[in-house]
Amino acid sequence: MLTEINFDGIVGPSHNYAGLSLGNLAATAHAGEVSYPRAAALQGLAKMRGNMALGLAQGFFVPLPRPNPAWLDALAVDASIDEVLIAGAWSASSMWTANAATVSPGPDTTDGRCHLTVANLVTMPHRSHEWPDTLRQLRLAFADDRHFAVHEPVPPCFGDEGAANHMRLTGAHGEPGVEVFVYGRGGGRFPARQHEQASRIVARRHGLDPARVLFLEQSPEAIAAGAFHNDVVAVANERVLFCHEKAFAEPEAAYRAIRNAFPEVEIVVVPDGAVSLAEAVRSYLFNAQLVTLPDSLSGSGTGGEQALVVPLEARESDPVGRWLDAMVAGNGPIRRVVPVDVRQSMANGGGPACLRLRVVADPATVDSRFLLDERMAATLENMIARHWPEQIDPVDLRAPALARSVRAARDKLLEALDLSTLA
Repeated sequence: MLTEINFDGIVGPSHNYAGLSLGNLAATAHAGEVSYPRAAALQGLAKMRGNMALGLAQGFFVPLPRPNPAWLDALAVDASIDEVLIAGAWSASSMWTANAATVSPGPDTTDGRCHLTVANLVTMPHRSHEWPDTLRQLRLAFADDRHFAVHEPVPPCFGDEGAANHMRLTGAHGEPGVEVFVYGRGGGRFPARQHEQASRIVARRHGLDPARVLFLEQSPEAIAAGAFHNDVVAVANERVLFCHEKAFAEPEAAYRAIRNAFPEVEIVVVPDGAVSLAEAVRSYLFNAQLVTLPDSLSGSGTGGEQALVVPLEARESDPVGRWLDAMVAGNGPIRRVVPVDVRQSMANGGGPACLRLRVVADPATVDSRFLLDERMAATLENMIARHWPEQIDPVDLRAPALARSVRAARDKLLEALDLSTLA
């Protein structure tokens, strides 16, 4: 009964625009603006509900404790400390669960268990302190060690940013697949966040067959254009790879290696002449959820039809919109485009794909408190509407009253979900 479950991060009550992420052009462009945590969380929940309406399995993770008291203690905070470091303690970036961990499903691993390695996120200080609380949550959600193995992060000398730099190609989610790790090289305008050795360590830890693993270099041009993770320029699902022409450092060699490892692959490449790299990054065309629709909703009755869940910004872009219309009108593997409103997340540098971690598992083996249904969605909606701040101005991040409000909101959510052990 293996199926793909998308675990979305609930946008936390501390969601703010401090512009801490160097190389993330959307985040830095909106630095200092007023954010709307309640609207952001409700937008994310609406996206989750939309996925359930498509017939997809949906899970969620709760926000991490913010402002992070352990991080503030480690910084020896006093009145003189830099505002950027204070903002780092408030960061709600754990909502982008594509960076929570790298996941290898049971069909790919030597012991038949689903392996997860929590990402260390050491390249960005404001994210480097996420992993201990993320690890606690992963070990609770995937506590059944007959089916899961949850690993600590790779050594911090190697930057690891999780599933945002990992793709999987397979005939069906429950079948053995080829895992593709994408890394960057330093020396450019912006830091390369995924180190090659981090990816290789994860592959060895997960017990993957070396013959069914690829390590590809991300294009330095893409990183310089603001593609701080591979999932800003490429996404894969089952037999389909959807990518920009400039996603990989050596595209023809990359495509050849992929076809040799997985001959059934269908590679859909968007030419730079149709959608420029800058426009792809701005619109987050590739930071989309590429999903397989269940048989009952596929339209053909045979299953296997794929849909692309894109941000509204992609649909509103003239060149991207033209490409999407032509793609759907053709006879390629991606047959539907589903726009979603996640503008609050987009303004901080994360689209639909950033908000979810893909886990192939039997839902019966997952802690049910992390699985979404309509009853749970209604509970989340109620808690967010009642307790999340309507807005946050970054200049208020030192305010004790705001800190108390944000902590209380998370505590109320944990209590409602019977997850107070994560407090």
